[in-house]
This record gives sequence, structure tokens and C-alpha cells, in this order.
Amino acid sequence: MTDAPRKFTTRRALLGGAGVLFLGGAYLFGVRWRYYGDHLDAVQAHRAATRGDILLVDIRTPEEWRATGVGVGARMLDMRRPDFVEMLDGMAEGDRGRPVALICARGVRSARLSKALTSAGFTRIIDVPEGMIGSFAGPGWLKRGLPVTPV
Repeated sequence: MTDAPRKFTTRRALLGGAGVLFLGGAYLFGVRWRYYGDHLDAVQAHRAATRGDILLVDIRTPEEWRATGVGVGARMLDMRRPDFVEMLDGMAEGDRGRPVALICARGVRSARLSKALTSAGFTRIIDVPEGMIGSFAGPGWLKRGLPVTPV
């Protein structure tokens, strides 16, 4: 009988500790990858790109482009390219103050790259955090029924 309360307390402590670790990890993950600059949802990004107000860049991989297509109004530039910054600079015609919106699958890579490009001197980087397939930020380009071009 004396072991029962101790086991219960131990389980409760373990579960409580695991919960704290989970929530702490989720918080740190969100803080670490969140981009605190400008954001657009997929509809806003599509409209702005088709009007020519922003340069919308799909930074996913060629495999991802083939699987889902590319949003109409977006330009493709694989973020893994070693010359990514130079290629983006060319797309922006050397104007690092031009509004450039980044979209990926779920917003994690675009947030991370947005931070890096801001550090590299691009002054008007915009994140599309819901991405092509949706995230915590929204349903995504595809679920919103926005047009895509097959690759």
C-alpha cells in the first residue's frame, strides 16, 4: 500500500515533466523559426504577385513543384542552390528593397530563409507562412483553390 501513492506521484511527475518539455520545445520551435517581418496569406500573395506588386518566389524543390504545381504568379527558385542569393538578386533586378514574398510547403523554410535574407540585406522580405499545403497559419494555397501551373 505504501508503494501505490509513490507510483502515482512518480507517474504524475513524469507526465508533468514530459508536458513541460513538450510545451517548452513547441515554444522554442515556434520562436526559433517564426519570422517577425511582414506576412501575407496565400490569397493576398497571389493577388499581389499577379498585379506585380511583389516578387513571389516558390523556394521548394523541383520534386515538390512537380507534385503540386507552382502557384500562378510565383517564380521557382530552389532554396538549396548554392547561388540562391545571387539568383534572387537577379530576379529582383538588383533591387534588394523590392518586396519579395517567399512561399514553401508549410511555412517553416520560408520563415527561416526570410530571416537569412533580411540579414543578407534584403529589406522587404515577406513570408507566406501557410505555404502551399497549409500550416498553423492557414489552409494553404492548394486548399484555398488558388490556381497552379503544372511543372
